[in-house]
Amino acid sequence: QVQLVESGGGLVQAGGSLRLSCSASGRTFSTYDMGWFRQAPGKEREFVARIGRNGGNPYYADSVKGRFTISRPSALNTVHLQMSSLGPEDTAIYFCVADSGLKLMAGNGGDYWGQGTQVTVSS
Repeated sequence: QVQLVESGGGLVQAGGSLRLSCSASGRTFSTYDMGWFRQAPGKEREFVARIGRNGGNPYYADSVKGRFTISRPSALNTVHLQMSSLGPEDTAIYFCVADSGLKLMAGNGGDYWGQGTQVTVSS
């Protein structure tokens, strides 16, 4: 069982930056790939980024590539999403995901989800 808690969301002006964090409970954190999804109002949830269980192989959605960076400090049950050059199109609830199988690799979600953190970008 893994519990995920996101933090770091908020209101930012277009062009600004935010850093989201996801803290995970559980002693088997290192056995999960981690990622982020987001859901904008009236839209379906979409994949944002993922990182492997060893902290390698980061992968991004085309819409955020070059602007967002996912990281996973070793020895910490935490995953970060550094977001820069934010635009109104990035406004969404951002969810942290942990996956032990292939769902996250396929962009289809994961075993465990956080409750989400709101990111609002004003124009």
